Amino acid sequence: MECEERSKCCGGAHSASKYMAFAVILGIATGLCSFAPALALASLVSDLFINLLKLVSLPIIFLSIISTASGMQSIEEIKQLGKRVVRYTLLTTVISAVIALIIFLIVDPVSAYAPSVADAAEKVATDKNSYLSYLIAMIPSNIVEPFLKNNVVGVLFIAMTLSLAILTLPSDNRQVLHSFFSALYCAIMKITTFVVGLMPIAIWAFIALFFRDLKGGMEFKSLGYYLLCVLLANLIQALVVLPIFLKSKGISPLKTFRAMFPALSVAFFAKSSSGALPMAIKCAQERAGINKRVANFSLPLCTTINMNGCAAFILITVLFVSMSNGMTYSLGEMVVWVGIATVAALGNAGVPMGCYFVSTAFLVAMDIPLHILGVILPFYTLVDMLESGINVWSDCCVTAVVNEELYGEGAVPVLSDEEPATLVSEAS
Repeated sequence: MECEERSKCCGGAHSASKYMAFAVILGIATGLCSFAPALALASLVSDLFINLLKLVSLPIIFLSIISTASGMQSIEEIKQLGKRVVRYTLLTTVISAVIALIIFLIVDPVSAYAPSVADAAEKVATDKNSYLSYLIAMIPSNIVEPFLKNNVVGVLFIAMTLSLAILTLPSDNRQVLHSFFSALYCAIMKITTFVVGLMPIAIWAFIALFFRDLKGGMEFKSLGYYLLCVLLANLIQALVVLPIFLKSKGISPLKTFRAMFPALSVAFFAKSSSGALPMAIKCAQERAGINKRVANFSLPLCTTINMNGCAAFILITVLFVSMSNGMTYSLGEMVVWVGIATVAALGNAGVPMGCYFVSTAFLVAMDIPLHILGVILPFYTLVDMLESGINVWSDCCVTAVVNEELYGEGAVPVLSDEEPATLVSEAS
């Protein structure tokens, strides 16, 4: 199964986690002691790691979208199951991004960061033009330009357009392209595994430089407010929005949660929604009573396109890092970012650090320094655990609702002659 292949491609993502604490401590000591040769080495390591992030982030976005979309059998396949899954995926992901924006505006984590007025004004003027050009170039003049200029929105446009075109091809041609893009995607993820393995070294460098610049840069409370925004956005989505979504269809959120708890646990501790897919399918069929046809179609599709937690993380992180570097946005531009974060989340891989690399791609495209993103890196492990669990919880909710509409009480089965299963619902 493709989702399982994706998970295997990032199988070594956790190998360096045990060195994280040591890297943080060493980075703090290096930054505080102000030993010039060590700081020079940290600067070099930081630049090299940022280059590696740039190397893999844009291909990840492009290939993940195409390898996912080209795996669908045809446009007809999404008329019954697909249209419902995609509809509710878009709905929940947009809501997640909107909630993230509202919380970001209320908490205002950038207020604690105070770069010099002159530097900020100069940078805003420069980056503002770059940002407007970045939006205007959403439809590129040629297929190579977005990759050369790190235009993420242009890459998204090409990926989605090419995906739709592939779906209209004869099955033989479609399968060849799907195999090609999936294999290429897996190769890129192998490179990403190597990059992730270097995280402890990168964390040491980022932390050292962070403490070196601490007096004239971002305060700790700003980073705390940022993390608060991410956690609040995800918890509201998981504990308020998704239960209301289930209740609106007459489904018990508590019973559904209990039925899917083993899969949610796997996603949380593995930090991978793809890795939790086999358990999610098993729980859906055997514990939640979801029809086999629905579970086998909806959950794999949701695992690749339904990333509620990722949408919130991308939006908050891009706004926080860019604004901390002196960039400003109008309310209208922030609303545009709701749509951009939603589309990016739909194409994000359900693997460890997927959201982090997508956020990196956007910041690189806008020529934003990534040092603050490096400071976020040590905390991302916990954030990634929460987001992975919420992504799978959202997958389960969408699948439960689709099953209820097609096979619930009073519904007429339209997909096959299989006996409809009984969903855990309020009525039962």
